[in-house]
Amino acid sequence: AFQRIQFTSDLLPADILGNSIFDRDEQQFVFHRGPLFSQVVLIDEVNRATPKTQSALLEAMEEQHISIDGVTYELPEPFFVVATQNPQTAVGTFPLPESQLDRFLMRIELGVPERASERAMLLGMDRREMLKELKPVMSPRTLIEIQDNVRRVHASSALLDYLQDLLDASRQRHNPGLSPRAGLALLHASQAWALMNGRDMVLPEDIQAIGITVMGHRLGHDIEQPGQSGRTLADNLLHSVPVP
Repeated sequence: AFQRIQFTSDLLPADILGNSIFDRDEQQFVFHRGPLFSQVVLIDEVNRATPKTQSALLEAMEEQHISIDGVTYELPEPFFVVATQNPQTAVGTFPLPESQLDRFLMRIELGVPERASERAMLLGMDRREMLKELKPVMSPRTLIEIQDNVRRVHASSALLDYLQDLLDASRQRHNPGLSPRAGLALLHASQAWALMNGRDMVLPEDIQAIGITVMGHRLGHDIEQPGQSGRTLADNLLHSVPVP
């Protein structure tokens, strides 16, 4: 299942998680699930919601369940969150807390489309018609099997040493540095990249290929280097730490 949630400044945690409503017939409270109970959740303009609403995503993104009124509700499998974000300089936005940024596997910057791509958009079909033509490319079960295969991609001791060297270097140079969760994200993304390229083991080149997208948004809050972008700091790490 797919759900799109438009984040706004007046959105409440209950609007995305759900809430308990009293059932007069049953004489008890019944929990009504919110849009977060989906396999793919697209959050549009995530930084337009208040920090209180943003924090409602933390448990779901980390534990794949939510707790309401002392009851834990499991989220469906597979489950992942995709979010769009406005520039931090835009009016009406709130900064995303580091704990939430760390839960996003990677950040991909699309930028402005190339001229040829933009021309194709101008001459193409209406976007609503294009959405109607979208069809699933695989079943949820197939995706779960692929995710299981990703975890089986081998990472050698030398590769893990290199990954930890990157983590250690980030902690020595930046405040804050990369967290253990970031290390897991870097490993899993590298395993997925290796599998997509037809290999059953991770190479340093895989970490180099996805490193900026995984580390950049996690390094963008360096209090000692406020003028540097996270992507620049991540790129510097990848170029300075020796590759095995």
